Amino acid sequence: MPLYQFILRRLVFVIPLLFGITLVAFLIANAVPADPINANLPQSQLNNTELVEAFRREWGLDKTPVEQYLTYIGNLLQGNFGRSIKTRQPIAEDIARFLPATIELATTGAVVGVAMGIVLGIVSAVWYNKPIDYLARTLSLIGVSVPVFVLALLGLIVFHAQLHWVAGPGRLSARIASPPDVTGFMTIDSLLAGQWSTFGDAVSHLIMPSLVLGLYISGLISRVTRSSMLEVLSQDYMRTARSKGLRERFIIVRHGLKNALMPVVTIIGLSYGNLLAGAVLTESIFAWPGIGRYMFRASTSQDFPAIMGVSLLIAVIYVVVNLVVDILYYFLDPRVRTA
Repeated sequence: MPLYQFILRRLVFVIPLLFGITLVAFLIANAVPADPINANLPQSQLNNTELVEAFRREWGLDKTPVEQYLTYIGNLLQGNFGRSIKTRQPIAEDIARFLPATIELATTGAVVGVAMGIVLGIVSAVWYNKPIDYLARTLSLIGVSVPVFVLALLGLIVFHAQLHWVAGPGRLSARIASPPDVTGFMTIDSLLAGQWSTFGDAVSHLIMPSLVLGLYISGLISRVTRSSMLEVLSQDYMRTARSKGLRERFIIVRHGLKNALMPVVTIIGLSYGNLLAGAVLTESIFAWPGIGRYMFRASTSQDFPAIMGVSLLIAVIYVVVNLVVDILYYFLDPRVRTA
């Protein structure tokens, strides 16, 4: 099957999936027993009937739920995500402002987590039931079982407050001027502007939260890699490769890891999707201005348009990540190309 046909078959289900997600998000948001008027208007103005009615008309709260949903879908088809009740800005602009910070953090954390997880998984499988295997499994267990907020707080206390090895919360120190906003990625923008001190400060702020996220997903990846590698290492073709006199490192990487990657790629895709969807706790602890904090503020203020916009964004993120994973399947497993 050609690659373009493979991709088209996957995209057929995307449109109804996205509409279904908007419907579910709308139903859940409206099922919450809370009133956005109480969350967004000052308490002293709640008795002002004219002001309350004007607020309802402005945000379409005077319409029935069916009319609200149909209006939202109509605007969505025109590329209009609506306007946030909390920030009074177009939701598309809010997402464009907050999403790059999350992408920067999630991508760095994913790179760290994938590198740590695959290495620990391979080492644990190759030296099965050896001391290094127990050490690798202990590290992966810590990454999986210890809550993210505990890792984040410990990291800040030890490596920032006591040892002063890394910077604290935020994307930049207070004394550092932000570079011109070109891409929204602090590290890239500082490089484009030639501000090397800003780049170093941005990297220092990025280290701790990305290590926290990386350690969390590395535990999942290492466990799956170990299990998959143990299954592959016992196959006949691995013994055949050794009988040919090939180097052990070449056998493990070329024959073992390549054939063990299918379940690992799945876990990597899901983990990266989770990080991009917004690591709310990590972003809150490290004062990281990402989409997770934006989503949290929208939820607490009953900002229905923002909640719908972020829900659709998360759906698109998972669709794109799953599509990339499927494409990787296409290249990793010849059986997929003939299905």
